[in-house]
Amino acid sequence: MKRNTWQREAVREALGESEAFVSAQALHARMREEGSPIGLATVYRTLAKLAEDGTADLLQQDGEQLYRACTPGTHHHHLICRRCGLTVEIEAKPVEAWARQVAAEHGFTEPSHVVDVFGLCAECAARAAG
Repeated sequence: MKRNTWQREAVREALGESEAFVSAQALHARMREEGSPIGLATVYRTLAKLAEDGTADLLQQDGEQLYRACTPGTHHHHLICRRCGLTVEIEAKPVEAWARQVAAEHGFTEPSHVVDVFGLCAECAARAAG
C-alpha cells in the first residue's frame, strides 16, 4: 500500500502543472524556486513510483527520463513538440489494430506498445517559419 505523504502530493501537484514532459532535476528546481524544501532524491523516487502506478507517463529522450502526469488506467499516445515540449495525449485506434495484426503475423501474443509522435506544435512551427 502506498503512503500519501506531503512529498508525494507536492510532486504530483507540481507534475500536474506541467504541459510538457519534465526531468526530475527540472521539476525539483521549479519546486525549490517555489519554496519547497523537498530533496532531489525524494523527487526521483516519487516520480518513479508515480510512473509505476500509472499516474505519470515516462519517456526516455536523449538518455534522460522525463515524466508527465497522465490519466491513470487509460492507454493513450502522445504528440510531443520537439522544440518546446508541449505534449498532447491522443487516442490512436488504428495503431492498436496495427500492433495486434503485426504481432499475430509473427506469432506473438499479448502485444503491448508505446507510441510517441514528435513534431513541431503550431506555435513553434510559426516561429520557425517567421
